[in-house]
Amino acid sequence: MKIFPTSDIKQLDAYTIENEPVASIDLMERAARAIVRAIAGRWSTETAFTVFAGPGNTGGDALAVARLLQEKGYRVETFLFNTKDNLSPDCALNMERLAALPDVNFHEVTTQFVFPKLTADDVIIDGLFGSGLNKSLSGGFAAVVKFINASPARVVSIDIPSGLMGEDNSFNVAACIVRADLTLSLQLPKLSFFFPENEVYVGEWRLLDIGLSEEGMEKLPTDYTLTEPLELVEQIKPRGKFAHKGNFGRALLIAGSQGMAGASILAAKACLRSGVGLLTVHVPFCNNGIVQTAVPEAMTDLDLSDTCFASPVDTDDFQAVAVGPGLGCSPETVSALIEQIETSDTPMVFDADALNILGDNRSLLSRLPKGSILTPHPVELERLVGKCRNSFERLERARELACNAEVYIVLKGAYTAVISPDKKCRFNPTGNPGMATGGSGDVLTGVLLALLAQGYAPGTAAQLGAFVHGLAGDMAAKERGVISLTAGDIVEALPQAWMKMQE
Repeated sequence: MKIFPTSDIKQLDAYTIENEPVASIDLMERAARAIVRAIAGRWSTETAFTVFAGPGNTGGDALAVARLLQEKGYRVETFLFNTKDNLSPDCALNMERLAALPDVNFHEVTTQFVFPKLTADDVIIDGLFGSGLNKSLSGGFAAVVKFINASPARVVSIDIPSGLMGEDNSFNVAACIVRADLTLSLQLPKLSFFFPENEVYVGEWRLLDIGLSEEGMEKLPTDYTLTEPLELVEQIKPRGKFAHKGNFGRALLIAGSQGMAGASILAAKACLRSGVGLLTVHVPFCNNGIVQTAVPEAMTDLDLSDTCFASPVDTDDFQAVAVGPGLGCSPETVSALIEQIETSDTPMVFDADALNILGDNRSLLSRLPKGSILTPHPVELERLVGKCRNSFERLERARELACNAEVYIVLKGAYTAVISPDKKCRFNPTGNPGMATGGSGDVLTGVLLALLAQGYAPGTAAQLGAFVHGLAGDMAAKERGVISLTAGDIVEALPQAWMKMQE
């Protein structure tokens, strides 16, 4: 599913209007009916609604929604803010349609606004402004937003919470953004929905199909998409009847240090559960017995050090290498990783302490094997690219890094972003808050290592690995709950996740 900048969404509307063809007022009516269906599915006619409409087309949507709700028997009070006597044509027409209803409770606010009294049983429909906003709200509209946020009523925003910008909110004013409980986005999500700091404004979000032109969406390019399962299912490689372990790659996992054997075990188990043919885990001597006992299917390769990764490994016999889980950042390990990078042409997965070492030695980024995969969480990413004001800037810097270093970045989070060297960004829809637990990233590293070793292209491996990792987490959460979920539970759910993908 494509995610377009808000400026392009206007083009989609125009393309639909011209090529369907459909009148703009009829497209607005189509959107309003979709919104009303969603609202009626949640609230009965016992619920009272207060609609706040702005002067533009989002206000027109809100006025149409108010009319349709009243026609369905809901109690609706509507406020249209027209302080500059400058309504959009479709907003003006919907004002006339609403005002023509019998017993309508409608107020056109041109000067002073008397705030209505609302209770926790009421629902506000926010239709003040849509996705085209490019500066913070101020004056009277800011006062209305602050009233909405201070009220006990639940809030439903049309398309996007008023005051929130569709992409970059770096210089926005938090107090002047509606805090919605539910956002009903028209046809497509907005990029800002995928940033954690905006959750307090967006709340739960749902997409409503309003029939924008499929052809128009197909033709319009974008750097952002939301991954859909079908596109990944088609990428899974079939296994022939006469296949043997040599067909599915040899993987090398460099992981663990004294007291951190668990990270290497989680990554190794995840790798084996994701189809690798042969796995070797490079470990310090202190972890050898632990790993061999916990993961008997894996071979071990001993480091010269008793306690940490201190000697690089010849990778000529391996199709993929992962380094980082539980590695530590001792001086010996830093030197060994630098030498490992300089002597390896094999695609590598960098995670955890390997990323921290790269952050302290940024000149190494240009020397990474091309097509490698980096799996930072936001703090680890900032060690690589510098401090960022918000998630939008963080994403933009990650895209620059992926392009300049010719690597893939899996930026972990609620919507993990898989970023490719061409700066394309694909958000992952699977996963849940229970996965915010120690070791979850080690499991992802193991999955990615297995896919690279099996010959998946790095971009496909990154997308597929992130999706299956999240899917396994979702399956584990159904059984264990989000509070009790552990990284080991995710590993145990990987077989179910892979079976579901193959179904």
